Amino acid sequence: MSESKNIEHQMLQVENELVEYKEKLTDSLEKEAVAFLNAKGGNIYIGVKDNGDIIGVSNIDKLQLQVKDRLINGISPSILSLVSITTEKILDKTILKITLKEGTEKPYYIKNKGLSESGTFIRIGSSAQPMTQKTIYAFQTKSFPKSLINIESPEQELTFADLFIHYRRFSKPLNDSTFAKTLNFLTPDRKYNYLAYLMADNNQLSVRFARFNDAGERFELIEKAIEYGNCCLITAIQRILDRYDIENITLSKLTGTAHRIDKRLVDAKCLREIVINAFAHNDYSYGMLPIFEVFQNRFAIRSYGGLVPQLTINDFFLGVSALRNPELMRILKDLELVEALGFGIRGITKVYDRNIFEFTDNTMYVQLPFEKEVAESETESKGKVREKSKGKSKGKILELITENSQITVAEIAEAIGLSIAGVEKNIRQLKQEDIISRTSDTKSGEWIINI
Repeated sequence: MSESKNIEHQMLQVENELVEYKEKLTDSLEKEAVAFLNAKGGNIYIGVKDNGDIIGVSNIDKLQLQVKDRLINGISPSILSLVSITTEKILDKTILKITLKEGTEKPYYIKNKGLSESGTFIRIGSSAQPMTQKTIYAFQTKSFPKSLINIESPEQELTFADLFIHYRRFSKPLNDSTFAKTLNFLTPDRKYNYLAYLMADNNQLSVRFARFNDAGERFELIEKAIEYGNCCLITAIQRILDRYDIENITLSKLTGTAHRIDKRLVDAKCLREIVINAFAHNDYSYGMLPIFEVFQNRFAIRSYGGLVPQLTINDFFLGVSALRNPELMRILKDLELVEALGFGIRGITKVYDRNIFEFTDNTMYVQLPFEKEVAESETESKGKVREKSKGKSKGKILELITENSQITVAEIAEAIGLSIAGVEKNIRQLKQEDIISRTSDTKSGEWIINI
């Protein structure tokens, strides 16, 4: 990897977008190399002052080995074919020249720093500048425009029983031998990709659903967050939609003409659209799934990746379509979770103000405020339930039954930290006091609160 040249000049050119000088090997070597790889390439000279004066280096063979080891092993993706290390002799002083070609698998990054602002750089002028997460993502999507199908699944022993069930429900049965190819579940070397991993029964991903008691800027987790996961993403989506349907209570009122008017905490159609969009447009390269939360006065939904890079905020609110995960969207359409021409952002902004959306480089956060009249009715109803219950455990049981009329004794016991026998004792007392009753003793039965 080395060759000698005799160059008859004392000064090299000044540092610029293609040239970097270093008096000696320092901790910033990988940073400077990554910056050139992510730009147009360039040369790093070791043994040269910033002003171009040649001072040379000693023990050149050892230095070459150190540089080679750090660059080859300290930078990802592999740069083996993109780097050459040579020696040059200028007026009897030996310097090391590192030549870096422009990379073909951008963004390159320092391995122990990861794809972050502290690990990913680009050459601008005569300096290495950190790349923002948005810039990093732009490089990724340029190199791999279909990221989900190009990223190899972390597991290859995958099963898809749930996905087959979902397709059969819509009379679209999958073929055992061809479904992986049909749904773009394979990488070019015929391994399962990340889209397949998301749809598998046995992935290791979970979706968090949490309830908070918020006072000002302070949030307190009311109960242990529920994790919906380690299953087909379609199943997780359905469970989140079902959970929000329970949380999104309805207030029914009779008008003077005996017509019933139903109001919900939030607009059900908007809520459904936002939940599905959170999954459809989430950037799964972050290794995280959307997060769903319930507060005292709102539902909140957070997804990762921010806006798709080619969209502006104005484009977003105009309803301009740009898909981050087109293959995932195809599956959602197959299973009728989204329409070809969905309700969309413009439909949501007819019901809610634009300020329910909050954007950062890495996330999109949506907060749907509760209908005040419905929220007050719910609070009043819960208050009546609590008044009828004198015991602390009974009150918790009643709250859980209010939220889920089909909850089991075992689920109640786990939620409140009481034994099954203890829960059954409290339930017997509540029945004797005529506070609750049940439609059936079978698993399909429901709890009724007699207020």
